[in-house]
Amino acid sequence: MAQSVGIAVFVFDGISLFHLSVPSTIFNTVTIDNQAVYDLNYFSLIPGQVSSEEGVTIEVKYGLELLETADVIIIPAWKNPEQPAPEALTEALQKAYKLGKQIVGLCLGAFVLGDAGLLDHKEATTHWLSQDTFAERFPNVQFRPDVLYLDEGNIITSAGTVAAIDCCLHLVRKQHGCDLANHIARLLITPPHRQGGQAQYIERPVAQLPSEQRLNDALEWARNNLSSPLSIKLLADRCHMSQRNFTRRFRQATGATFNQWLTTERIAQAQRLLESTESSIELIAHEVGFNSAVSLRQQFSKKLGISPSDYRKSFYKALRLK
Repeated sequence: MAQSVGIAVFVFDGISLFHLSVPSTIFNTVTIDNQAVYDLNYFSLIPGQVSSEEGVTIEVKYGLELLETADVIIIPAWKNPEQPAPEALTEALQKAYKLGKQIVGLCLGAFVLGDAGLLDHKEATTHWLSQDTFAERFPNVQFRPDVLYLDEGNIITSAGTVAAIDCCLHLVRKQHGCDLANHIARLLITPPHRQGGQAQYIERPVAQLPSEQRLNDALEWARNNLSSPLSIKLLADRCHMSQRNFTRRFRQATGATFNQWLTTERIAQAQRLLESTESSIELIAHEVGFNSAVSLRQQFSKKLGISPSDYRKSFYKALRLK
């Protein structure tokens, strides 16, 4: 297996333990052949003790020098968006950016990246409660309030709280493919990886309630029959519901329309086939239920910002090497 990816997570006085724990919860769970994929360490402005928001004292081993050897630098939710980030930190981030390192601002951590000037003329997001402050403070940034996270190459920002989990899963997917990312999501009992730019259209976990079991079963059946012509009427009949009632219950359970959910499921299955088989794009399009390879390419590129062929080049070879 290739050398592990070095991750540096910033720790500061007043940090939330929840936000601090998100990167370690995701990346320390990732293993291939029982070997750790990521080497995660913490750093602060200077090594020593740091107090969390909850009053817990944290011993931080590294200072800013850790950024020199890290591949990925993560800034968790900043404690106060009205307070500018320390100059020493922003200068270190600027240097890391010039070296091509991956820099991530989770939740209010986007403010730190903004203070460093790393978001200028890029799209970015942060917690919706601070969107007005963010937009006013960083007028050269194209703020997006409607997404889970935004990937601008080696700069990534996420929206608030749970979106940080999606963002970290996105990094796993980006480097190691969707199967591993979804495996980690299942281990953590969190929804499968959601695409940041299409957040409002991606499935939410279907409520596992006895009253919803028919809906759960119908959606699982649909996932196993994506190549078939699927419709609201067909699934409503399987649930013994009217189409109107099915549509309402479906939206409540998934947060999406049926067509939006179905497109997402078909693309996710296409990703798995692109990663794990040598099937042609035309055959994969048929197997996941698109009418043609052209339709698959259009929907795939719209959702993921990459063509099926380029996606396969990135992930099929990488997975074969592991």
